Amino acid sequence: MRLVLDAMGGDNAPAVTVAGAILAAKELSHEIVLVGPEITIREEFAKHKHTASLPITFVNANEVIGMDENPALAVRQKKNSSMAVAARMVADGKADAFVSAGNSGAAMATSLFTMGRIPGVSRPAITTLFPTLNGMCAVLDVGANVDCKPIHLQQFAIMGKLYYKDVFGVDNPKVGLLSIGEEDSKGNELTLSTFDILKKTNNLNFIGNVEGRDIPKGTADVVVCDGFVGNVVLKLAEGIAEMLFSLIKNEMKAHPFAWGGIPFLWAALKGIKKRIDPSEYGGAPLLGINGICIIGHGGSNEKAIKNALRAAAAAAKAQVHKDIAEEIKKYGVTDN
Repeated sequence: MRLVLDAMGGDNAPAVTVAGAILAAKELSHEIVLVGPEITIREEFAKHKHTASLPITFVNANEVIGMDENPALAVRQKKNSSMAVAARMVADGKADAFVSAGNSGAAMATSLFTMGRIPGVSRPAITTLFPTLNGMCAVLDVGANVDCKPIHLQQFAIMGKLYYKDVFGVDNPKVGLLSIGEEDSKGNELTLSTFDILKKTNNLNFIGNVEGRDIPKGTADVVVCDGFVGNVVLKLAEGIAEMLFSLIKNEMKAHPFAWGGIPFLWAALKGIKKRIDPSEYGGAPLLGINGICIIGHGGSNEKAIKNALRAAAAAAKAQVHKDIAEEIKKYGVTDN
């Protein structure tokens, strides 16, 4: 398998992206292609030792889309950006998946313009995995579409179900609709209309409304919402995770004798940190495009880059986009 990485994407690129690619090449049995100004990324690569035998190659791209650039304008003007060249490799069949931790709007636009939408899909959706008490929950959309129609959420539900089934091997994942109450009558105009549609969607395993607190409980395997709500949920979860570990550190400092118990607690604390650390999940798949794209956080570290490449490999192996195309065609759900 060939995974292509936008080596210039992210707040700390190319240092972090190159380091992450090296970690991935050591752990995964796949070729990693680094795309960007070749001289720059080769110089960064040369700073690392024992890399000669790694399956890492380089493709030159002499333009870079900045994190603060207007996505639509940048995509139109910079046809030879690292992001555009990487996405074209997937579209042309020269790579199996594309990963970028760069400008997320530009990554979405580039993937959409280059790979195209799956026929019948109105809007692609960004999917994020949340750790739960009993596994993982896929939430979508978390930022691609701030204004949605019920038909869009129905498509998100179908795509999320297939992604979860393909990647996690769950035959019939439970799908919930994020709302302000579990009762059928709770919600706004969007969720009330969507509820009726999802209830009538065959073979979806729709369990009804779920609340925000149900996500970490693992009540549903897949939770659908519009991108505005989903992005708020995502940022709140990230903030709470950071706050919890800061509170633990501060309390340990305030109680010196507590350090004596660290040897006994360390394994448990490490396990908890690994479960809720965003870098463990790497990036978010953009579902609904005719290919595999994983969008990473701009502040990704090398571990996050490595795991984004791992997620890309899993999605490519499962051929999630092809399964979505078949299912959308079968359901016949389109935005007229």
